Amino acid sequence: MNTPLETRIVRALNAIVGPDHVVTDPERLVVYESDGLTSYRVIPLAVVLPATTEEVAAVVKLLHGEGIPVVPRGAGTGLSGGALPSADGVVVGTARMNRILEIDSDNRIARLQPGVVNAHLTVAAKPYSLYYAPDPSSQSTCTLGGNVAENSGGPHCLKYGVTQRYVTGLTVVLPSGEVIRLGGAGRSARGALDLVGLFVGSEGCFGIATEIEVKLLPVTEGVRTLLGIFETMEAAGHAVTAIISEGLLPAAVEIVDNATIRAVEASVYAGGFPVDAGAALVIEFDGTEAGLDADADRAEACCRQAGASEVKRATEATQRAALWNGRKKAFGAMGRIAPDLLVQDATVPRTRLPEVLARITEIGERYELKVANVFHAGDGNLHPNILFDRNDPDELDRVERASKEIMCLCVEVGGTITGEHGVGVDKRGYMQLVLGEVEIEAMRAVKRIFDPSGLFNPGKVLPDPASPPVPAEASA
Repeated sequence: MNTPLETRIVRALNAIVGPDHVVTDPERLVVYESDGLTSYRVIPLAVVLPATTEEVAAVVKLLHGEGIPVVPRGAGTGLSGGALPSADGVVVGTARMNRILEIDSDNRIARLQPGVVNAHLTVAAKPYSLYYAPDPSSQSTCTLGGNVAENSGGPHCLKYGVTQRYVTGLTVVLPSGEVIRLGGAGRSARGALDLVGLFVGSEGCFGIATEIEVKLLPVTEGVRTLLGIFETMEAAGHAVTAIISEGLLPAAVEIVDNATIRAVEASVYAGGFPVDAGAALVIEFDGTEAGLDADADRAEACCRQAGASEVKRATEATQRAALWNGRKKAFGAMGRIAPDLLVQDATVPRTRLPEVLARITEIGERYELKVANVFHAGDGNLHPNILFDRNDPDELDRVERASKEIMCLCVEVGGTITGEHGVGVDKRGYMQLVLGEVEIEAMRAVKRIFDPSGLFNPGKVLPDPASPPVPAEASA
């Protein structure tokens, strides 16, 4: 059991943010014991919920002076344990920092606080015929601060790219409590060090972003959404390779397997996927109306040549919305299959998708585990979902061993260990699969520049210097 935070420190935090926004009650702290990766759970000493940059700076400065670790937290939807608390630390959450500060439609930028929900920004920009492109599957609940920390992607990142492409400026509270401003409209100097780019994707290890400036895009003129039905995941994977090889650039290409389809269609998120399909492929094109039908026709031909039994088109906006709701809510529907879910997040070359999918199926069968797949096939970003019950120690052990094999497999075929969910605590042991000690030490050196005391998000991303690499036999 944690030793309670000293009363004098609690009082000092109360004075900064107000007693209603400092959580020390053990029962309330349970809410913050994990993020979306529930297999890791730690109760923090306290949770503090500031509302402004000044409050964040004062809280961080106080905790830094006391030598207390700080774990930044957004909406808690992360899937790599990036917001896992430290037992001797304090969580600083950004839930109250939820204001859109400005939408500059002329320059197509928005300024906002980190607690703004991703989807809410697009709603606010819609009257200006603008939208925010990065669309994580959790976009109805995840926040921009977490998106910045993880450099989040989403289904449409195939065409539009991930968060880093859209962040133009940041206000950051450093681990010391100092406030710095990076980039921003008219402030970025060409040729200067790109500190905005360095901070995006730093997983809460360098500081807390308290204001974010992002680029907005004009709403596209037209959209075409297709649903390809296949007997096997491998056939759907071949269709993906064919579509990209054809020279097409869809906005999104997503694969959903049978286990996921059944879970989704039995839930409130049902999107109209046929439950007897071995796999479904959601393909979307957008842009100017001219040429969209031709692109959709070519993609349909690729699907049929790869063995699709049927290719449907969403002719109504409601049909398209239903398909995307089913796809993006798939993780939530997994609760119908098992109480716990480990969402892996590796990226492989598109041409290796059929092979890798078959081998992931074999790994799941060998470990007697349920594995459901739903992922961004267009850029080879896999999400094998391992379903389990953490109260079963034997099953939990099998999950960990299967997960390690999947990671080793993806690296073996030329991929990497994360595409968008980050390293966090879950994948730090795999960093040596893709990076040498010189590269890892360079990352440690950058971390020390921002956080010389090592108090910000400790135990995340970088492997323990004493830990051995993952053994090669793990991929056997």
